[in-house]
Amino acid sequence: MVGLDVGTTKVCAVIGERNENGSLEITGIGVAPSTGMRKGVVVNIEATIRSVTAAIEAAELMSGREVSMCWTGIGGNHIDGINSRGVVAVTEKDRDRVIGQEDIQRVLESARAVVIPMDRQVLTVIPQTFIVDDQRGIRVPLDMIGVRLEAEVHIITCSVTSAQNLVKCVNRSGYTTKDLILQSLAAARAVLTLEEKEMGVALIDLGGGTTDVLVFSEGAPYSTMTIPAGGSMITSDISKVKNISLETAEKVKLDAGCCWESMLDNDSEVVVPGVGGRPPTPIPRSQLFDIIQPRMEEIFMMIKEKLERLSLTRPLIGGIVITGGGAKLPGTAELAGQIFRLPVRIGNPLSVGGLVEEYRSPAYATAVGLVLEGDAREREARDSHLMVESRPREQEKTEFFGRIVNWFREFF
Repeated sequence: MVGLDVGTTKVCAVIGERNENGSLEITGIGVAPSTGMRKGVVVNIEATIRSVTAAIEAAELMSGREVSMCWTGIGGNHIDGINSRGVVAVTEKDRDRVIGQEDIQRVLESARAVVIPMDRQVLTVIPQTFIVDDQRGIRVPLDMIGVRLEAEVHIITCSVTSAQNLVKCVNRSGYTTKDLILQSLAAARAVLTLEEKEMGVALIDLGGGTTDVLVFSEGAPYSTMTIPAGGSMITSDISKVKNISLETAEKVKLDAGCCWESMLDNDSEVVVPGVGGRPPTPIPRSQLFDIIQPRMEEIFMMIKEKLERLSLTRPLIGGIVITGGGAKLPGTAELAGQIFRLPVRIGNPLSVGGLVEEYRSPAYATAVGLVLEGDAREREARDSHLMVESRPREQEKTEFFGRIVNWFREFF
């Protein structure tokens, strides 16, 4: 099982496999710099192909496995989410209106039938809740008795060209994309608990080019939004203000950056190596703080404004969970807590097994989540396939005797 997270600043590949006990373990991780993406969208096909190939080959080398297929994450400013509702009448079977799997599929198709522009496609449809004869709050309506079945769903759409370009890059790298999965949805599977989703929580995936937000309410996704700003903007600010290269600015940010003033220790300095024969330049950490903190505050304020526009039935008791590479910046949780006035924690991937020390970082949350989400989808498809194939023997006997009776009626 391979998860491929193609981001603006890095491409991350994670390989997971089941051990002899049936438990999923992470066995390989590969990371490569990303130079062909901008704000989650492919802008250079060849550069993206090189990054994808390097990341997957590094993961293959670590795990000792050769892979051919992967679950690919998609994100960016072109992602949009809408809520919809579908209604169908329950099919009558043997004078009992028992809700079957086909009824659930029909109501989901009904909810999916929304008008979207020609340049957009439906990425996924996530059921929020079902309503059976005005009885609300039903999660699994299977085998219930009712006349009318309604479904409230969250539909995530994306740009057709952005999705096609991403798939093309993966295919030309020599691998096959099983399916595209929303990056923030994958990250949520890796870092959020069931209790947080039930209470209501906002997941903030602080990436390099964009910041993706996924809001859960009563256990299901309620809203999807994207902020066109991320960690690379902070790096760019440091580069411009201090007249240093982007690579040096990124290293300085990771080594000495901070966005919470109380974490500064006695105005220590970080030494920046000189370029072109110039001597090394010391930069006080307080000056870095003055550059980083306003930009982080601006990103969180933009998210707060969008969250305040949502018509949630109850507040986000589960608080805020911040993940992604930007979450590693010291003081991120403290600054977010001051702005949102909610409990805030940094989202590390939940322990799966295998290379625990390697992937327990917010930067790998999406890639690990892609492996978990892909595994869950494959198991669900396998179970539904078995249900279709294994028809009850009683039903087969009934059909057999029914054919005999019809034969006798026809000839006698």
